[in-house]
Amino acid sequence: MNETLPPKTCSIDRLVTKEAEVSKVLAGQKTACRRNGRYADIGETMDLQGSTFTVTKVYQQALGDLTVEDAKAEGHATIDEYRDSILSMHPGMPWLPQMKVWVHEFQKAE
Repeated sequence: MNETLPPKTCSIDRLVTKEAEVSKVLAGQKTACRRNGRYADIGETMDLQGSTFTVTKVYQQALGDLTVEDAKAEGHATIDEYRDSILSMHPGMPWLPQMKVWVHEFQKAE
């Protein structure tokens, strides 16, 4: 998986900002973040409350291809719970199965 990624549309410090999401990352319950743009490069790091996390994968995914494992990586038990969480943060946003998002997977840096 070494294809060239398009330029970032935002910076990594905007990837995980909401307090509840930060807490999930710090607790190890959230290991991925989906965004409509690309916020990070593979190998880039983000700091959350003194802990450093390294981005391990960046790729596109259609919302209709989300699995329960994907929802769990986002810190939610089910796809419906994840969808409801996203839609509550983005009022008026449609949830379209064909809509593509950028997946950023990360892990705590050693």
